[in-house]
Amino acid sequence: MNEGAKVIRLDVNSVEPRPRPNPRRWPEQPQQPSPVTALSDRRPGMPRPEAKSLSELLRDAAAGQIAKTAEFARRRLTGDYQVDEFGYDEHLLETFILPALRPLSEYWFRVEVDGIEHIPATGGALIVANHAGTVPLDGLMLQLAIHDKHPEQRALRLLAADLIFELPVLGALARKAGHTLACHPDAERLLRSGQVAGVFPEGFKGVGKNYTDRYKLQRFGRGGFVSAAVRTGVPIIPCSIVGSEEIYPKLADIKPLARLLGLPYFPVTPLFPHLGPLGAVPMPSKWYIEFGEPIATTGYAPEEADDPMTMFEVTDQVRETIQQTLYKLLAKRRNAVLG
Repeated sequence: MNEGAKVIRLDVNSVEPRPRPNPRRWPEQPQQPSPVTALSDRRPGMPRPEAKSLSELLRDAAAGQIAKTAEFARRRLTGDYQVDEFGYDEHLLETFILPALRPLSEYWFRVEVDGIEHIPATGGALIVANHAGTVPLDGLMLQLAIHDKHPEQRALRLLAADLIFELPVLGALARKAGHTLACHPDAERLLRSGQVAGVFPEGFKGVGKNYTDRYKLQRFGRGGFVSAAVRTGVPIIPCSIVGSEEIYPKLADIKPLARLLGLPYFPVTPLFPHLGPLGAVPMPSKWYIEFGEPIATTGYAPEEADDPMTMFEVTDQVRETIQQTLYKLLAKRRNAVLG
């Protein structure tokens, strides 16, 4: 070493280490609050939301039901409800009849509705549908579907056979639900007043046919429903219902017993009558209800309502539309239970 060379000594403790980049470390991102943190960030003074226990939820539900029942009883006792000239009791329908039908429609039949937009928001209209099922539950399911699915929650006023209104209890309930006799005067009064009326032209021939004839439309009668629509100028809306044929598969008819009881038929199904009251439980099936495009009647003169040939042509058009839609819906579903 040269004598003039300077010796530089470094104090290791006085030198700050240079930070070395970590190639495995991602650049820091601004931390986003988690949903739990965001919900828990409350302003000062804001009360903390507390989760209710199951017993509290049940207690609140029971209290709400008790309040609804008390309000229903108050209105019935004080007469705070209206009944129209046909006996239609909207308050009873909204608070008792329709709520009793919803579990059957939503969970047992799982009804799907299509074409509800074809039913007008205001004014009269005539719904014409196929009829089946041994017990005519299709009328009730149709009424519930129109009320719950239509934006205006329109009430369907069914035109039913005389036998329905002769039955004890059921006849009175049918009147209060808004239904009336399937006759020209009642049909035209409903349609002229802007109501949505419903008719099943097959009648008992349709609802009481054997399971082997399912989804084959029976004769539509003389077209009386068409003449009522023509006289009042309301549209006719074809409606096809799939699923009702399987709820009580009718295998046979005990005609002597039916005549004795004054019934159009006495059905034998896989469960009735040998299982007694248990046989009255409908079998589960997947339902489809589809409303077709309205058939206008404003192009006919009122006097054409008395022309049998004209009425037959329109009747046949409605019947063919319903039948073809039934075939389409049957081809779409996988089986009667799953849909």
